[in-house]
Amino acid sequence: MPSPLPAGAGEVTEALRAAGRLGPYFEITTDPAEEADPTWRPLPERDPGRLAGLTDRYAERLGTRERRVAASILFQGLASRLWSPVVAAAARGVVPDLSGLHWRWAPGAPIALWLAEPRGHRAGGTDEAAGLVHDAVVTGQLEPLRTTMLTFTRLADGLLWGNAASALAGGLNVGPRDDARAALVRELLTRPPLAGAGEFGPRGFVRRNCCLYYRVPPGGEMCGDCGLRRPPHRAGPPPRVRP
Repeated sequence: MPSPLPAGAGEVTEALRAAGRLGPYFEITTDPAEEADPTWRPLPERDPGRLAGLTDRYAERLGTRERRVAASILFQGLASRLWSPVVAAAARGVVPDLSGLHWRWAPGAPIALWLAEPRGHRAGGTDEAAGLVHDAVVTGQLEPLRTTMLTFTRLADGLLWGNAASALAGGLNVGPRDDARAALVRELLTRPPLAGAGEFGPRGFVRRNCCLYYRVPPGGEMCGDCGLRRPPHRAGPPPRVRP
C-alpha cells in the first residue's frame, strides 16, 4: 500500500478551521502568535504530578473525593477534546499530525489546544483515514495519557477505552449529519483497543461498561450510553462538567 500523501500547512489549517465551526470542542488553533504564551504545555502530558494536580482540582469541581472518578471523567473529556477536531478534519480528507500539539487549562475554563506546526496527511478513503487518526489520537495521545494517569490512580483498561469509545461516538451528536464522519467513527470502533467497547443500536451508541459518573455526588446519575442495565434514577444523559 502506498504511503499517504503529506498535506501542506494550509490544507491542515483550513481543515481544522472547518472543524472548529462545529463548536468550541472541535477547535485547534494554529495561530503562530500563540508561541508567545508560556502557559502552553506539550500534549500528551507526561508529568504525573501536574496531571494528578489537575485531576484533584477537577475532583473539587465535581464534588467528589474519589480521585479515580475524577480521573476517569477527565480522561473521557480529554479523549473527546482530541477526537472531535481530528475526526472532523479527517472526514474532509486531511488528518492533522498531533506531534506538535499543546494544551492549556485553567480552573473554570475549557481545555484549549494549539498545534504549533500545522502538518498532516491526505486520506484517500475511510480505511486510510481511520489508520491515520488511530495513530494520531490513540497511539500518540491516549496511550501516553493512560500511562501517566496509572502512575497515580487505578483505572481498568476496559473503563478507559470504553471512555475513549464513548467520547468518539458522542462526537456524532454535534453538528449536522455527516456520513463521512459517521463511517470513520464506525471504522475506528472496530480497531483495538476500542473494538468491543460498545455498539450502535436503536438508541444510538451504548458502551459495555460505565465511566463512574454515577458516583459523582449526589449520585445515581447515568449517562445516556451507559452499559449499566438498571440506572437508579434515570437513563438520560446528566449535565456534564467539561474539563
